[in-house]
Amino acid sequence: MDGKGKRWKNFRFETKAIHSGQIPHDNTGGVTQAIFPSSTYRVGFPGDESGYVYSRWSNPTRSALEEILADLENGSHAFAFASGLSALNAVLDLLKSGDHVVAVDDLYGGTRRLFERLMRNFGLDFSYVDGTDPANFEKAVKPNTKLFWFETPTNPLLKLVDIKAVSAIAKKHNILTAVDNTFATPYIQRPLELGADIVHHSVSKYLGGHCDVIGGALVVNNEELAERLRFNQYAVGGVLDPFQAWLVIRGLKTLHLRMERHSVNAMKVVEYLETVDLVDKIYFPGIDGKAIPNGMTMPGGMLSFTIKADFETVKKFAMATQVFILAESLGGVESLINHPASMTHASIPKDVREANGITDGLVRLSVGVEHHDDLVSDLTNAFAAIKAVPVSR
Repeated sequence: MDGKGKRWKNFRFETKAIHSGQIPHDNTGGVTQAIFPSSTYRVGFPGDESGYVYSRWSNPTRSALEEILADLENGSHAFAFASGLSALNAVLDLLKSGDHVVAVDDLYGGTRRLFERLMRNFGLDFSYVDGTDPANFEKAVKPNTKLFWFETPTNPLLKLVDIKAVSAIAKKHNILTAVDNTFATPYIQRPLELGADIVHHSVSKYLGGHCDVIGGALVVNNEELAERLRFNQYAVGGVLDPFQAWLVIRGLKTLHLRMERHSVNAMKVVEYLETVDLVDKIYFPGIDGKAIPNGMTMPGGMLSFTIKADFETVKKFAMATQVFILAESLGGVESLINHPASMTHASIPKDVREANGITDGLVRLSVGVEHHDDLVSDLTNAFAAIKAVPVSR
């Protein structure tokens, strides 16, 4: 996204999600974004002023998506990648050997795997802190610290990080702040407005919304930083293909509707889980009665809870659901159930997982948009299957 699309900047989120970046094709007048699969473009002829040369650099469909994402995050530039991890890699490519990164201790397993098993080989150093206290970031700062990286809410324990406070600390030390906004989406919170430098998304999740896309994105509001990320995107080439970009554009049109239903359904599920004696602890934004920080407008559709049972019993529970599908990923219209210790976070050493609260009893739910009564009934049947019929406290 080149920052030139200004038509929808002053409109509200719901309108921007539907109209931003959508310029009907001159030859057809189609009201939906066209898919441009072309890898290369004619240049050097009179009248050929599109600016497109080669699709690794830019593509009309991908450009439309990037314009929408920038608008929704209230940023100036966005970049769409082939996956969330390739987008993260482009951020790490801003650093050099010997640089230090402070990250939260509760992270998506693939992020930590990239940090520990690949990027350490290139001389980057990483420290992990409990991000719920912003002071922990400052305590971890070294002379060579160049980046704060965190999710909020975190995966899978739904910890909340005060974006504004951490960003202020980063600016004091001339450190970049990057926020993975995958769980919340720009409909619920917009980190750039709170001082963050970079917003990261796995667009495979809520932005696409239908479990049919693999992609990632970065959004910034700084011209110099945008140029550096643009170079990294072009030089490495991990770009989102036109069809995947089109699927995300389609998904974004209903993001606001879906996030509202995800949130309502998740709250209904939490209310139910609070009555189940076998449930030890529930992780969900705002459940402790505290106000949700960061300007979050609703809690979202993700929650986790621990079951007072051994690994095999928890596994049986996760496999006993019918509506909740046992699967990796999250953020689709379908409800998914996940066992982090053996699935999304299995690459993290067991002692590290457990020290961070990711025990064998932890279950993560991506609550979909089905009827909430069916979701509660499905969980009730799963508890019954492990001979733990829910009992009201």
